[in-house]
This record gives sequence, C-alpha cells and structure tokens, in this order.
Amino acid sequence: MIKIHLITFSSILQKQISIYKMHETMLSELEKFFKIVIVDYKDLYTLSEDDFKMVFIATGGTEKFVVRCFESLPQPMIILTNGMQNSLSASLEISYWLQCKGLKAEILHGDTKTIVERIQVHYNNFEAQKAIRGKRIGVIGTPCSWLIASNVDYLLSKRRWGIDFINIPIENLTKRYELINENDIGNKAAEVAGKALACREASPEDMIKAMRVYQALKQLCEKEKLSAITLNCYKLITLLGTTGCIALSLLNDEGILAGCEGDLQSIFTFLAIKAVTGKVPFMANPIRIDHKNNEMVFAHCSVSTKLTEQYILRSHFESNVGVSIQGILPSGDVTIVKCGGECLDEYFVSSGRLIENTNYINVCRTQVRVKPDNPVDYFLKNPIGNHHMIVLGNYEKQLDSFFTANNCKRAE
Repeated sequence: MIKIHLITFSSILQKQISIYKMHETMLSELEKFFKIVIVDYKDLYTLSEDDFKMVFIATGGTEKFVVRCFESLPQPMIILTNGMQNSLSASLEISYWLQCKGLKAEILHGDTKTIVERIQVHYNNFEAQKAIRGKRIGVIGTPCSWLIASNVDYLLSKRRWGIDFINIPIENLTKRYELINENDIGNKAAEVAGKALACREASPEDMIKAMRVYQALKQLCEKEKLSAITLNCYKLITLLGTTGCIALSLLNDEGILAGCEGDLQSIFTFLAIKAVTGKVPFMANPIRIDHKNNEMVFAHCSVSTKLTEQYILRSHFESNVGVSIQGILPSGDVTIVKCGGECLDEYFVSSGRLIENTNYINVCRTQVRVKPDNPVDYFLKNPIGNHHMIVLGNYEKQLDSFFTANNCKRAE
C-alpha cells in the first residue's frame, strides 16, 4: 500500500484540536487506499527524499507558514484540502503564490475517487523521478559532430534530474576490445546468430568483431557503474573497422540502456521512458514524412532484439561494415517521444500506430511506418532535433504527466 506523508499546516488557533479528528471523514476514506502519516510541517526534517510527500492544508491562516518553508516542500506541490476551516481558500492563495514563482501546484479537493486517481498519478511520477535520480550515463567517445542541436548542460541536468553524464574516452573501449578474443564471445555470437531469421551482408568475421565491441562495452559499464551509455559508434568504424549496432542492441536487451551517436538528449529520453513505462524504446531517425496521410517512416540500424518479432543480421547501412539489426516490430499502438533542450526541459510526445515494417534499400535497416495521432506538422515546424524514440504501447498520457510534473515545456 502506498504510504503518503501529509505535511500538515494548521493555524495556531486550531493546534489544540486533533487534526485527524477534524478531518476524519476525508482521511478515513483515503485510508481505504493509502497508508496516511500526518507530519507537522515543523517536523519536515524527519522525512527523506525517498518519502512520498503531499501538503495538507488543514485550516485557513496557514499561507505564511507555507511561504516560510516552501523550499523544503515537494515539487510539484500537491495540496490536499477538504475546505474545512477556510482551508480551500488558503490553498487557492498558496497555489497562486507558487504559480507566480514559476512553480507548479495542484489542489486535490472534492470527489474521493478523483483524488485517489490523481494521487496515484503523482505517486507514479514520483517513483519515476526516483528511478532516474542518481543514474550514471556514460558518454563514450563524445557526441557525433552533426548533433549540433543535441547538447546538454551537465550541471543543470544534474540539478534538474539528479543524473550524471560521465565522459569516457573512446580509447577506454578500444583497449578493452583488443584484450577480448574469439573464445570470450564465441558462444554468445553463435546464440545471437542462431536466433536470427537470416544473415545477409555480415560475415562471421564481422560478427566476431561486433561481439568483441559488445563484451568491451559491457565490461566498461560494469567498471564505471553505468546505468546507460551513448556511443559515438562512427569513431569505431575508423578505429576498429566495425560498428556498435549489435552491441547496443544486446545491452538494451540486458537492461543497460544504450543509444547511438553520442546523443545526450536521446539517451536521457531512454531513461525517462524506462522509468515511466518500464520499457526500452527504439531510437530512430525520421526518414520520410507523408503530410497528406499524416504518416512517417522511422529507421535506424540498432534496435533491442526483445522489441522484435524477428530480426535479420545486416551490415551497417551508411558504412556497409559491421553487424546491424533489421528488426521486424509488431504492429499496434506506439508512442513517439523526445526530451530535449540543454537543460532537458522540453519534450514531445504523441501516441500513434505502427502500421508497417518497410524495407527501403536506401534507408537504415530497421524501418517502421507510423501514423501519429497528433499532426506531423511538429516535425516540419518545431522538432526537438533529429532522433526520436518509439515505445511499443500507448503511454502518451503517462509520459505527458511525468514531463509536465517536472516543469518541462511540451513542443507541438
């Protein structure tokens, strides 16, 4: 059962009256769904950042107390009130004061069913924020040079989300690669190849080299205690004559979030999606936009094999070296997502349907045609960069709520 710590504000005149007794009707109803712990606001220091907290305005005349300690109160501020003792009036004043400060607040009042539903939404957002906080993202080899609009301010993103981007020289990877031999990865290579529907351009030698990259990346993640990585895979073509496509695919299969091209904004989007939905997305380039039919084709050379119904081992499209994945994804509901901005404070989200796996010869290997529920005009007029993530399932409402709760601006 979810435990809610109600940070309680009441006027001095009401201190002698039991807060619970005064609001027993509302609180007893909520206790059917949650474990309620009433905490006087003066005891805020006893709570940790891992405790789910809400503000309970028990009476009027409490505005000044909230102002005095608002920096220690949870954000966004969820304000519970039943209106007794002028508590709704105080809540409205507090809410507007927060809005004037550029902060978010929501008043929960009225129908119990609605209050319970909103608490559940806020709790899910809180758990997702907690899942992201403290994560270490490895940036291996610096972002690719063409990602001119995908920078992230490490300090501000740390303050906003509690994450750390860790710069790791590409040489740390290549040195490990050189120490790995065929015996170390032979069985895993055979397993991956054995599950493939077919193997086209890639040779057995290509497979061994690609799997050495996978093993080296996995070792690096363990050493640096990384939850996610983004790899400048194009540097590997020059240095090692292979790419990281299949390595990233397998790491995503195993729960280490892994993205391409050193794209900082995209790998954070991976983290946010996983925290909210529990799923790993497909990172892709928008390739074609059909404005008339409101459809798009997305494509990339790496996708988690666990997202696919079948997959074919191919070469990397642009370089024709290494081993990539041509995945066949299931048709049905999807969600298109991107979080961007240097402070990771912008986002786009749209539900839609995956209607076809395409097979164009001049496009990256895994290709899907998607019909978004929102207009494709966003991609032509106000896109958050190139790469966008595709999640299997409709999670627009949950992701929108999560980013909104974190004071992010939605792009339309």
